[in-house]
Amino acid sequence: MSTGKSEPGGFARLARALRRGGTAEQTPLLTIDGAAMPVRVRRSARARSYRLSVDHARGELRLSLPTRASLAKALAWAGQHEAWVREQMAARPAGVVLADGAVFPLEGRDVRIIWRADAPRQMMLDADRLIVGGAAESVGPRVLRWLKARALAALEADTRDLAARHGLAVARIGIGDPRSRWGSCSSDGSIRYSWRLILAPPDIRRSTVAHELAHLLHMDHSPAFHAAHARILGADPRPARAWLKAHGAALHRIG
Repeated sequence: MSTGKSEPGGFARLARALRRGGTAEQTPLLTIDGAAMPVRVRRSARARSYRLSVDHARGELRLSLPTRASLAKALAWAGQHEAWVREQMAARPAGVVLADGAVFPLEGRDVRIIWRADAPRQMMLDADRLIVGGAAESVGPRVLRWLKARALAALEADTRDLAARHGLAVARIGIGDPRSRWGSCSSDGSIRYSWRLILAPPDIRRSTVAHELAHLLHMDHSPAFHAAHARILGADPRPARAWLKAHGAALHRIG
């Protein structure tokens, strides 16, 4: 990361407010080219210095600092790096807008949206084409709803299948759009997934399902949990975990 100084901006102003006795209860913001970016502040006992990074998926900055470090000083330091943040944002990959002609991954293969005024309103998946009729301006929202419905159906089928094979009881299954995790499992047996797993190859999706089912046995990430994850999946889950780490941000840029 560049350490060159730039004109003081949002961070510097907040830092001055903190030194005057203000609080940081509100989320700090850094203004870049007229757009306010939220800053997620994270304290760590292992941190020895400040660290600033850009989370493209969430559209925010992450500022890490030692547990006992001054937040005002950390924000003032971060305020010196607005030029670097601007460069990082300019270099980020473009998102995929769900519209006529757009190509997006569906279960690991590329699919192109084809809008035709004379096509039936009900969408039809034809090999590598998703044919959409209806009003042109409604293509994006309708494709998104279709993807979420397909995701829920696939994830429910995978979850019920693997749970039955291993004698596990699942309560409710749902989907959402979390930014920091691909699934979650609660103590009452309810499981929620990111709908974006429908964009990933089926084996990646199934590994995530096995991960959440393993939490029904171990609500932690202990060696026993990892052994249960591999047993339920019937394979080594590490390649799927590596795939999500490498490609997960791209999935969050769709839609």
